[in-house]
Amino acid sequence: MNPLERERARELFAAALQEEPAGRSVFLEQACQNDPKMRAEVGAMLAAAQESGDRSPTATVRDPANASAPADAAGSTIGPYKLLQLIGEGGFGSVFMAEQQHPVRRRVALKIIKLGMDTRAVIARFDAERQALAMMDHPNIAKILDAGETAAGRPYFVMELVKGMPITQYCDMNKLPTSARLELFVAVCNALQHAHQKGIIHRDIKPSNILVTLHDGKPVPKLIDFGIAKATQARLTEMTLFTEFRQFIGTPAY
Repeated sequence: MNPLERERARELFAAALQEEPAGRSVFLEQACQNDPKMRAEVGAMLAAAQESGDRSPTATVRDPANASAPADAAGSTIGPYKLLQLIGEGGFGSVFMAEQQHPVRRRVALKIIKLGMDTRAVIARFDAERQALAMMDHPNIAKILDAGETAAGRPYFVMELVKGMPITQYCDMNKLPTSARLELFVAVCNALQHAHQKGIIHRDIKPSNILVTLHDGKPVPKLIDFGIAKATQARLTEMTLFTEFRQFIGTPAY
């Protein structure tokens, strides 16, 4: 397959994963009516996903074009980083706690696009998030530390590891009074102001994207996940990044 056909196959694969297993064959027959080669390719990708034992739409799968490549798992290595534990997962990306082994040893968070999900649109969002984090320097925003590509060409980036809990959960668990909650709230507002001064709108502010960690016994909120951030003053990526008309961005409840 040429690069355009490979990208189309990955797009169809991602769409098929959103269907119920029983309806995937019907979906592919309709989507690939005049292209049996594409139908066979996407079918092989779905079969590989099923053999991996994880049939959810967010499954990390093996790309049939490179079936010998190991799946992301604890114990594997990406560059100087050893993956220790999966700590977060979305439809197209996974976040691992990892250990940087050289030139210094430290625990970090490593975010990588899943196998089979690296379409142009997903890579554009991923690159935009990396660029947004690189532009900001604020104590209440998770810092980016490194970025690169795997041997198979899948982009990843490395952030500081934020060991904390969602801000609402932290406040309720510790029964914080209103004054203490407002102190955390002000810190979050300052972080958002910093992002806005850099021309970046987060677009998905919610408790799970504001983690509270302890620094010398003091609670410090950290803003994370700029995966759908938007730039107002400059481009975040050289790749085309366009939000379709009437496409919903963010989390409905927030």
